[in-house]
Order: sequence, then structure tokens, then C-alpha cells
Amino acid sequence: MRTVMEDVTVADKSQARHEVWEALREVARPDSRFHFDFAEFIPDFEGSERALANLVALPLFTDSQLIFITPDNCLEELRAQALRDGKTILVPTYGIRRGFVKLSPDDVPRGHEVYASWLDGMEHFGQRVSLYEIKQLGPLDFLVTGGSVINQRGVRFGKGHGYFDLEWAMMYTVGVATVATPVIAFVHDCQVAGIELEPSPFDTVCDIIVTPSRVIQVEEASKPTVGIVWEKLAPGMLEDIPPLQELKQLSP
Repeated sequence: MRTVMEDVTVADKSQARHEVWEALREVARPDSRFHFDFAEFIPDFEGSERALANLVALPLFTDSQLIFITPDNCLEELRAQALRDGKTILVPTYGIRRGFVKLSPDDVPRGHEVYASWLDGMEHFGQRVSLYEIKQLGPLDFLVTGGSVINQRGVRFGKGHGYFDLEWAMMYTVGVATVATPVIAFVHDCQVAGIELEPSPFDTVCDIIVTPSRVIQVEEASKPTVGIVWEKLAPGMLEDIPPLQELKQLSP
């Protein structure tokens, strides 16, 4: 397995993705649809069960009731474990194209949690919820995301579409996430890169990085407070993502 990039300054995120993706191919588990096309999905990886053990040992997880978990492949078992442990989870659909799904332990028969953790299964067991309904759920205890690359300062980026930063902005706008809400990155060790990146005003910096071998606590992880900046949306996002349309109707 290739080692983590060390002492490298990379200003271009696409270059960093390319370098880490080469290393990730050696430990990634292919997707049934997208194979090893990391531009389309965040993969599961060898050792993710050890990373899961590190995450669920955190008091933050033990004490939680409502968790936002992205639909990344590496987080399938976390979604299942959260349901087994009696927690409610909020999961975006792929590309946020059908909004968000709420899954609570009452929705999932005992023993079926693994099926509910799959993207094809969660909509069978869960309920699609609007942003208004999400607001009624109350504050999120924390958010968990995978990623393509992250540095030790918690600056992460994913496939290149900006979905997680958009999801954060929506959760922040409806008031279920604040700058004090922890964000956890769940990644393989090879994805923790020795690169220097300054977060943009739209980057959601992670408070904790969990890998198969360690847990990294990030000091002073900044969170965006700008909400949705409509003119910065990529072409087609407003038309394709129903929660954005819901927010747009509420905007002055």
C-alpha cells in the first residue's frame, strides 16, 4: 500500500484527489455500479471495521440520539450500527436528488439494519423528509462524512461536486446545525494527506478525523456561516435538488 503524502504543498484540489485516488485504489472496495470511479462515489475500504470501532467508542457517539450520516459506501456499517444502538439517522439521497431520508429504530425491524443502511434499502424503511420536517427534529448531535482527501487541519474535499458543504449549509440554514456542531471525517489512513490547504468560506472543516489506526482531534475547526449562496451554485443544482427549491421559496 502506498503511504500518505508527506510534506507536500498542493494548491490544486484536483491534483490532490488524483494522487490520493491512486493510493486509495489499493485498499478501496469497488462499488457495484461505479466500480473504481471515485469521481462518482466515496468507497468503502479495507480496515473500515477498525475505523468504525474507533468512532463508536467516542463519547460523542455513545451520547448521541440524532446523527447526520452521508450516503458514502464507507459509512454503511456506521448507519447500521447507529440503528442497532437505538439512534435516529438522517441520510441524504445520492446527489440529494430526492432530498433526505430519516431512519429511526422504530422504522427498521430488528435484524434488518444492514438492509436499511444501503442506499437502495433506506428509502424502503425510512421516510423522506423536507427541510421543514428536519427542523422539527431538533438539533443534530453531530455529522459524519467520508471524503476523497483530508489534511490534519480537517480541511476535506470529496468527489468534486460540493455536496457535503451544500448539505451543511442547508442544515445550518434551518437551524439544526451550528458552528458548534461537531463534524467527523471517516477515511482511510492513505486519505489523510500532508498538504496545506486554506479553507474557503464554503468549506466545512472537520473536528475529528477517524481512520483505521487513529483518531485525530482538530483544533479550531471552522464552519461556514454563509448558508446558501445562490449565485455560487453549480448549473443545474437548483433544478435537480428539491431541498434547494424548498429553501429558495422561503428566501426573501
